[in-house]
Amino acid sequence: MNHDRIGGNWKQLKGKVKERWGNLTDDDLDVIAGRRDQLLGRIQHRHGLARDEAERQVETFTRRNPEIFFEKS
Repeated sequence: MNHDRIGGNWKQLKGKVKERWGNLTDDDLDVIAGRRDQLLGRIQHRHGLARDEAERQVETFTRRNPEIFFEKS
């Protein structure tokens, strides 16, 4: 998947991400920009979660929202 498509998808869907992880700021969402590793790090930091719990939450979120996809590093 090309980066432009991920970026466009991200702009449309970051509201769902913020709805799910309410402690994420707009600045966090700008930094995340559709990158899964950035999302995991920000979730860990803002919500005080261990890496494996953040991974579990992101996996569950993507299964429930198949239109959302993240760029893997």
